[in-house]
Amino acid sequence: MAEDTSATSPVVVKVEADGPLEVQGPVTIEGSDGVVLDVTERTWLCRCGHSNNKPFCDGSHRRTGFNDPGLGTS
Repeated sequence: MAEDTSATSPVVVKVEADGPLEVQGPVTIEGSDGVVLDVTERTWLCRCGHSNNKPFCDGSHRRTGFNDPGLGTS
């Protein structure tokens, strides 16, 4: 049986420059209707708004030329 690390492993969200949000750690992604879309340890979420697989990134940011340094500063 796998050890449950959810209480000890932090979830880290990294803003990729010109790309998606990389989410690492034990995470459950739910739709607005409460349906579980994914339970994972690592995923990428769309930031550009052009993914055909929202909320997940499908690489559309490259095609559309999405540009945001991802520095998190104003």
